[in-house]
Amino acid sequence: MTMLTAIDPTTGTIVREVPAATPAEITAIIDRAQSAYVSWKDTPLAERAQVLQRVAAHLREHTEELAPLMTQEMGKPISEARGEVGKAAWAAEHYAQHAEDYLATEHIAADATASYVQYLPLGPVLGILPWNAPFWIAFRFCAPALMAGNTCVMKHDPHVPGCAAAIEDAFTAVGAPPGLFQAVQAATPDVEQMIRDPRIRAVSFTGSDRAGSAVASIAASEIKPAVLELGGSDPCVVLADADLEQAAKISALSRVTNAGQSCIAAKRVIVERSVHDEFVQLLTEQLGGLVMGDPREESTQVGPIARQELRENLHRQVQTSVEAGATCVLGGQMPEGDGYFYPVTLLTGVTPGMPACTEETFGPVAVVIAADDAEDALAIANDTPYGLGASIWTTTARGVEMAGRIEAGQVSVNGIVKTDPRLPSGGIKRSGYGRELGPHGIREFVNAQQVWVGPATT
Repeated sequence: MTMLTAIDPTTGTIVREVPAATPAEITAIIDRAQSAYVSWKDTPLAERAQVLQRVAAHLREHTEELAPLMTQEMGKPISEARGEVGKAAWAAEHYAQHAEDYLATEHIAADATASYVQYLPLGPVLGILPWNAPFWIAFRFCAPALMAGNTCVMKHDPHVPGCAAAIEDAFTAVGAPPGLFQAVQAATPDVEQMIRDPRIRAVSFTGSDRAGSAVASIAASEIKPAVLELGGSDPCVVLADADLEQAAKISALSRVTNAGQSCIAAKRVIVERSVHDEFVQLLTEQLGGLVMGDPREESTQVGPIARQELRENLHRQVQTSVEAGATCVLGGQMPEGDGYFYPVTLLTGVTPGMPACTEETFGPVAVVIAADDAEDALAIANDTPYGLGASIWTTTARGVEMAGRIEAGQVSVNGIVKTDPRLPSGGIKRSGYGRELGPHGIREFVNAQQVWVGPATT
C-alpha cells in the first residue's frame, strides 16, 4: 500500500502517514463530485454564497487549530500560517460577495432581437495543488470555481495530507452538500487517471514548470481546459531614483516570506550600478537582522525549508554560483543539527548563466545583479524563460511606463508582488497560462455561452 508521508521539517521526523487512495476510491470521489454537480449547478448564487460564507467563518473560528498544521507539515512560521488561514477565508468571502457581478450576463448588440453572453458552469473541476501555501492556494482554486457552479476535487501535495483533510473537513463541518468539495489523498502517478476521467471537465495546476508541462499535455490530449500557475524567476528592478531604504526593506520581506518558498517572491534583485553598493548595504542590514528558528515560536521570521532534497538543491545553487564567481555576503553555509534549516543568504556579483540567476531559487537566498542603467536592467529582467511577477522601484510615472515593457503577468510599482482575491494573477512564458482571482479568475472555468434570439433585425 502506498502511503503519503508528512515530515516535520523542523525536526525531520514523520508526523503523519495516510494511505493513498486506490483507483476505485478515486473513481468514487469523482462519482460524488458529478452527483453533487447535478444540483449545485442550478443552486442560486445567493445560496452558493451562503455555503462559502459559512466555510470562511469556520476557517476564522478555527485558525488556532488549522494554522499549526502548516507549521507542522511544511514549516511555515506560525504567524504567517495564521495569516494564510485568514487570507483563505478572505478568498471565500470575496467570491461569495462578488461572483454575481463577475458572472453577470453581458448584452451585446447584433442582428438579433436580443443577443447576450451568459456564464455557465462546466462540471467537476480538478485542482492539483502544491505544498507551499496549502490553505491559500486551495481557496484560490475552489472559491471561484464553486461560486461559478462547478464542484471541486482537490488533489493536494502528498506532503501535506493533514492540511488537505482539514480543508475538506471545513466544508463538511458547515453542512456543504456532499461531494461539493473533496480532497483526494492520491499519489502523484494517479493524477493522470483523474485528469482523464470524462467527468472531470477542467484542471487547475500550481507547481513547477516541468510538472505543469506533463499536466497540460494530458489535459490537452483530453481536450480539457487548464490553468497553470508555474514557477518564476521574478525580477525586482531597483533604479537610482528609487527610495532605496523602502526597496531594500520590501525586497528582504519578499525574499524570506515562507522562507523564500514562493513562486512570486523576488528572486533576482537588479540594481542600477550607481546605487548598487548603497543598496547592498541596506539589504544586508535588513536580511542580517532576521531571526531563523523553530516556526512554532512567535519570534521566528524564517523557518525551515520544507524538505531535505529541496534544501540540498538550494545549497547546490548557492555553491555553484559562488564557484562561478558570485560573492556570498551572508549565509551560504549548510547548518548542522536537526531539521532542514537554511540561513538567510545574500549573493552579489551574480551574472547570467549562474544557477542563482537562471534557475528558480526556492529558499531564503537573495540575489543582487548590477545593471548599467534602466534599459540594461529591463533587458536583464526579461532575460528569463519565466514571466510570473515583477517589481520596479523608481518614480511612479517611470515605473508605470516601464511596467508595460516587462514580460510578466503581474507587475508591482514601488510595492511587493502579492496575490489578492480582487486582482487577477498568473504568468506568461514558462510561468504558465490562464488567470486566477479577480473577475478574470472566475471566468476560466465557465462556458461563455452566446445566445442569439430572433427574429433578425436587419
